[in-house]
Amino acid sequence: MDLGLMFFYCLPLLPLIYILWRNLDQKRHQNCYILDYECYKPTEDRKLSTKFSGEVIRRNKHLGIHEYKFLLKAIVSSGIGEETYAPKMVFEGREASPTLADGLLEMDEFFIDSIDKLFKRTNISPSEIDVLVVNISMMATLPSLSSRIINFYKMREDVKVYNLTGMGCSASLISINIVQSIFKSQKNVKALLIGRLRRDPNKQTEPKRQIHVQAQMPSAHAPRRQRGIIQLLHTEGRRKRIHRFSPRQKLPKAATRAFVDNLKEIAPKILPLRELLRFAAKLLFRKIHQKWSKSGGGAARPVINFKTGVDHFCLHTGGKAVIDAIAANLSLSEYDVEPARMTLHRFGNTSASSLWYVLAYMEAKKRLKKGDKVFMISFGAGFKCNSCLWEVMRDLEGRNVWEEFIDSYPRKNLANPFLEKYGWIQDEDPDTFYVPDDYEIPD
Repeated sequence: MDLGLMFFYCLPLLPLIYILWRNLDQKRHQNCYILDYECYKPTEDRKLSTKFSGEVIRRNKHLGIHEYKFLLKAIVSSGIGEETYAPKMVFEGREASPTLADGLLEMDEFFIDSIDKLFKRTNISPSEIDVLVVNISMMATLPSLSSRIINFYKMREDVKVYNLTGMGCSASLISINIVQSIFKSQKNVKALLIGRLRRDPNKQTEPKRQIHVQAQMPSAHAPRRQRGIIQLLHTEGRRKRIHRFSPRQKLPKAATRAFVDNLKEIAPKILPLRELLRFAAKLLFRKIHQKWSKSGGGAARPVINFKTGVDHFCLHTGGKAVIDAIAANLSLSEYDVEPARMTLHRFGNTSASSLWYVLAYMEAKKRLKKGDKVFMISFGAGFKCNSCLWEVMRDLEGRNVWEEFIDSYPRKNLANPFLEKYGWIQDEDPDTFYVPDDYEIPD
């Protein structure tokens, strides 16, 4: 058979071959890789000690014995240690009347430190950035914060900009989902994600024991696979509306329902088939047993084992209760939740950026090896539950925000000294309680 006749017979297959090649090429360029990330650590003079926290609370003249008892209970059970941070205005005694300039100063401190380090470490110029996503939860300025970043770093005029506000603790994974959607339609794109929770300047005059920022640099460039540290595999987000808000009644139920719905959606995408079949078989057996059992009881409800498809769990550090609840629902060990507990103790409730501080802990402990799967879970306003699965592309070295003190973790004792110093408040009589003007908080 000559070549001409062979080409004639293969001619109808050319469109199919072209479609297959185009789909494979498009899928190849749709992958999302994190080239690097940076977590911000303030200077030592910003640390908020137990004594200074008491001084800040005492400066608020609107608080009484009942508020003191509530704050003591909240802080003691929070899981937060003595090495978290506060903004400069708190140390200047202006937490009751912060200004726009204070907020911009916080932003600029972060920009100069973290973003500079990220560009230097990745050897990428600001002019190479195609997409900029900024999620600052409680601060919206004119010009926008994204404009300040673009002008400061002399980025291109055609850079695509996305500003997120009010997303709360889920903002980071929502930002990742935005970038992932862009990567599906464009090739060879590099993005810069910036996130921080800036507190409302008109509210919350008690000390918030945290300062937290993170920046990531995802890329859709296929050759970046060799340079990327982690690759995004799956994302999922669920929201439950709360029409009439009641913290004790509605919020826990909404959080549980959003969490369960999220797991139902993402579990089939990240777990092996054998685990899904095992869970389905046990669930079916339980239903049959309940149907035919005279007592109406039955076997315990089966629990799906996420460890069959996940090596590391990166949990949102919204509080000790949040970590405990996720650990109980997913049957996680203390080793699994150690990164989240230590991050909460060292840096506080770092909101949307908490996942990257937890990931940094794993990296500093040299837990992240090539091929490992990392499952991130976060909760946010709405009420939202977001999750995603990453694959580690290479063994990570651990040179990050934890590097200087990682050897002192994990801590065996996570108790903070608030109860020891201020526990006497619990025994005070509300009718006769008062704080003398010359009272000094003990060291």
